[in-house]
Amino acid sequence: MKISATIITYNEELNLSRAIESLRCADEILVVDSGSTDRTVEIAEKLGARVVDSAWPGYAKQKNFAAEAASHDWILSIDADESLSEALEGEIWQLKKNGTRHDAYTMPRMAQYLGRWIRHSGWYPDRKVRLYDRRKATWEGAFVHESVKVSGSIGHLDGNLLHFTCQSLSEHLKTMDRYTTLAAEQLIGSGEQVTWGRLIFEPPWTFFRTYVLKLGFLDGLEGLAIANMAALYNFVKYAKVRFFSGQQ
Repeated sequence: MKISATIITYNEELNLSRAIESLRCADEILVVDSGSTDRTVEIAEKLGARVVDSAWPGYAKQKNFAAEAASHDWILSIDADESLSEALEGEIWQLKKNGTRHDAYTMPRMAQYLGRWIRHSGWYPDRKVRLYDRRKATWEGAFVHESVKVSGSIGHLDGNLLHFTCQSLSEHLKTMDRYTTLAAEQLIGSGEQVTWGRLIFEPPWTFFRTYVLKLGFLDGLEGLAIANMAALYNFVKYAKVRFFSGQQ
C-alpha cells in the first residue's frame, strides 16, 4: 500500500511546513496550488513536495484534481492548516504494514481555537473521511463543506487529525465573511427560501444548542466565543441570502 498525501493551497506559508512535516507516512506529498503570491510554493518544494499549479475551480473539484494527479491510488487528503497527530501517523503506518480492510477511513478531527484544544461545542470528534482509495471515492460539494462520498466500506481510525483554526477573533470574523458568502450562494443555488422566522429564531437556537446541549460551556471562554460565532454565522448567512436574492 502506497499513499499520496495531497494538500490544496493558496497563500499558506504560515501553515504549510507543519502540515508537510507531519506526513512522514506518505510515499508522496502533492501540493496543488492556485496562484499563491507568498512563499507557499517555495516551502513546499524545499520540503520535498511535488507542486502542481491549478486555477481555483472550488474546493471539491480542486481536491478531486489533486487525487487524480497523485501517483498512488490511496489518497491522504489534509488541509494546509491541519497535521497528523503521532497517534494517527502510527495507525496509518500499521495500515501500510498490515494492509487495509476497507475502501476509506474516517479520523476524528480536533481543533485548536484561540490557542485551546476544543473537545465539546459540537466540534469534536468531527469525524472526516480523509484516507481513501480514489477508485472508490470522490469529493462532493458545490460551494462549501465539501466531503468524500465512498462507494464501498468505511473503517475508522482513532488518532486525531489536528486542525489549527483561528488564532484571533479578528481572523475568525474574516474567515466567516468568506464562508457565509459561499454558504449563501449554495442556498440560493438550491432555491431555498429564508423566512423572517428563520432569520430571527435560528441564531439564538444555534447558540443554545452549541453552548448548552453540546456542552460548549465546558470549553471555557473559547466555548462561549464559538457559540456566539456560530449564532452570528447563521444570521449573516441567512441575511446574505435575502440581500443577494432581493428578498428584502
